Amino acid sequence: MEPILELIDLKKRFDEKEVLKGVTFSVMPGEIIGYIGPNGAGKSTTVKILLGMLDKDEGEIRLFNEPLTNGDISYKSRIGYVPENAELYETLTAKEYLLFVGELYGLKEEDIIRKSIEMMDALGIKDAFNGRLSSFSKGMRQKVLIISSLLHNPDILFWDEPLSGLDANSVQIIKEVLLHLKKAGKTIFYSSHVMDTVEKLSDRIIILHDGLVVADGPFDELKEEAEGTLEQLFNTLTGFDQHAALAEQLVRSMEGDMPYDE
Repeated sequence: MEPILELIDLKKRFDEKEVLKGVTFSVMPGEIIGYIGPNGAGKSTTVKILLGMLDKDEGEIRLFNEPLTNGDISYKSRIGYVPENAELYETLTAKEYLLFVGELYGLKEEDIIRKSIEMMDALGIKDAFNGRLSSFSKGMRQKVLIISSLLHNPDILFWDEPLSGLDANSVQIIKEVLLHLKKAGKTIFYSSHVMDTVEKLSDRIIILHDGLVVADGPFDELKEEAEGTLEQLFNTLTGFDQHAALAEQLVRSMEGDMPYDE
């Protein structure tokens, strides 16, 4: 079986800062990949390059067994994307927004409406189908974004913090959705700071730190490098061991016990 996605020595620089320093990994069809790292590690940059939103500086990318170098953007019809911070067209209703997205993918109006209502019903927001997005809560907007990424039945999903703003019940639904998509042969590539979810759902976990892959494998294999949870492994591999001291500093500052030193 050929990988659905391959990155070889991917590099990206912004001015003087090298964000990606040679990222290499491959993803097989049907895998759930947890792509995690500290803020600024290059996770979102990687995804934006894969989606054609940014140009790479160096390296090779193959998606659906084709190189992303020939200017052909037809591959995007097979991708679903939920960005970490999305700007919705707030003057539109949910119906209008989902029709807009669905039509971009070439879907028929009746199919878009049917799918949208069914998925909104599953996520408990069907009654807001004709409501304006400007009136939606953060969680409701996130549900609309997730639905918009699924309308066209994509082969691979890129989800960046997909659980952001969702209530506990909706989180459970989305976790089950991921498992159903995996069973259907879909590939899910997602970033999240919710380590417990990443640990339990991912077939493989890729940890990015300072523009490089520092770990790649199933959690059961990775945890041999550090005892305990994924969070503890993450802290070990990224060199972050100051959480307790910094938390104490914050609380002491709040209570006025620490002098301010300019």
